[in-house]
Amino acid sequence: MSGAGAPRSDDMSGPLVYVMGPSGAGKDSVMNRARALLHGKAPVFFAHRYITRPADIGGENHVALSEAEFLLRREHGLFAFDWEAHGNRYAIGCEIETWRKAGLTVVVSGSREHFLKANGLDPDTQPVLITAPAEHLAERLAARGREDSGDAARRLGRGEAYAVDDARLVTIVNDGALEKAAEAFVSLIARLQYSPGARRRA
Repeated sequence: MSGAGAPRSDDMSGPLVYVMGPSGAGKDSVMNRARALLHGKAPVFFAHRYITRPADIGGENHVALSEAEFLLRREHGLFAFDWEAHGNRYAIGCEIETWRKAGLTVVVSGSREHFLKANGLDPDTQPVLITAPAEHLAERLAARGREDSGDAARRLGRGEAYAVDDARLVTIVNDGALEKAAEAFVSLIARLQYSPGARRRA
């Protein structure tokens, strides 16, 4: 976590939908499809991640930073939180704090390790695990071609190492039609928006 610390619930009203899951689960695909289903009309913001990874490597539409740029932004408190994984640094910008204060629902793609270290972030956080059977994870990692077999095996091993035990956790299994998983995600967001206190009961 950065020095700015995790977002606080006492001065924010919008929920934080914290999405996590193993590599190959299709988190980006589910979130992108859900974003399209929402048509930009719902009060929901999907936060970009800041990553020390080239922008043209494929996958999510992230903000690419050099190591020096990343550390400088962190030093000046521009991240709500950050973590390291797979040889890269990842962060979510502090702009999400402004969005939540405005009452918006904020969706971020996070890390299970960071979620555990941050003690579930805050009471207004809704953790979501997007996952798939092990054979699907392996097939998807091989298909995207971003890692060699050794790196892919390490990613799969890392996925097994961080089990999230949180009563609020909602699990979406993305092992069939993408539309089905995306619609389940959109339904969860709708429940958080229109059912007072739903994120604390989920």
